[in-house]
Parts: sequence; structure tokens; C-alpha cells
Amino acid sequence: MRLVVVSALTALALAACGPSQQPSPSPSAAPPAAAAPPASNASPATADAPAAAAPKAPPPEGDCGDQGNVPADQRIANTARWSTASEQNSFAFDIFRSDTEKGEFTKINKDPILGAGTTDETHKYEYRDDTIDPCKDYYYYVESISTQGAHEKFTPTFHASAKRRPRGSAGDTAGH
Repeated sequence: MRLVVVSALTALALAACGPSQQPSPSPSAAPPAAAAPPASNASPATADAPAAAAPKAPPPEGDCGDQGNVPADQRIANTARWSTASEQNSFAFDIFRSDTEKGEFTKINKDPILGAGTTDETHKYEYRDDTIDPCKDYYYYVESISTQGAHEKFTPTFHASAKRRPRGSAGDTAGH
């Protein structure tokens, strides 16, 4: 019998911006003690979208493609953020990414993001993806891993718009 997290995912957002902030060390929650049981299932909520009062301007022009030669602290990135109000048997989380909403998703984090075990406390997590092409849209979701090894999609699929458009594209955002 699987234990179910009592409360739902309370927030999920994708930070978009120009040059990203310095990578943060890990989730803001302290990792569970070695013997503490980690994450399982939760009832995911929908992604929170930033409120937009005016029509969104097209992204600025810039360099596209691989950012491998750019210093890590200067790379354009998408940052997935989520939180839990409580967790039961929470071991860890993995992040999956695709170029299309229905496409093939690939796990992008090298190491699991440790869950908080079993707790009634709120925990906030984030993952900074600086391996993107700034001129492409991406789709993400978070998967939970329980202490029993069960993997379950934890969040809905959410969209991250391109952060740049190719130089000389003259405002045309349809071809990114």
C-alpha cells in the first residue's frame, strides 16, 4: 500500500529571465537524515503563471544554441520551482524536459534532488537548467521518487518560453 502525501503541491513556477542568477546550491529544504524516509506521491496542482497586465513583449535578440562555452554564472537558464506542504516517504525528485509538450521527455538532473522524508513542514525546491538553447521553448515536469523506489509524475507538464530570439529575426517569434 502506497502512502499518499496529505497535502498538494502548493506552488510551481518556471523562472524566466535574461542572464540567470548564480546557481543555487540545491533545494532550500535541508536533506533528510540518512535514516529518514523520503518522497512518494502528492496531488499536483497546476503551474502558477505570472500575472500579465500587458501583452508580453517578444524576447530580446541574442545568441542561440549551445551555451557550453559560456561561464555557468552567465548562462541563460530555466528554473523549475516547486514546494510541498507535507511529504510522506519522500526520497527525491527528478526533472524531465522535452522540446515539445507531447514529445519524448528526458531526465536532465544528474543527481536526484533529495526530498524531506516524512514531514508536515513546507519544503521548497528548485532546479536550474542552464543546458538550454535560449532561443527554444521547452516543456518540463517533476517526478517524485518514494523511499520504496516508486516513481510518479509529481507536477503537470509546464512550459518555458524561449528567452531570446535569433539575431536579425526582426521580432518574428514564430520560427523559434
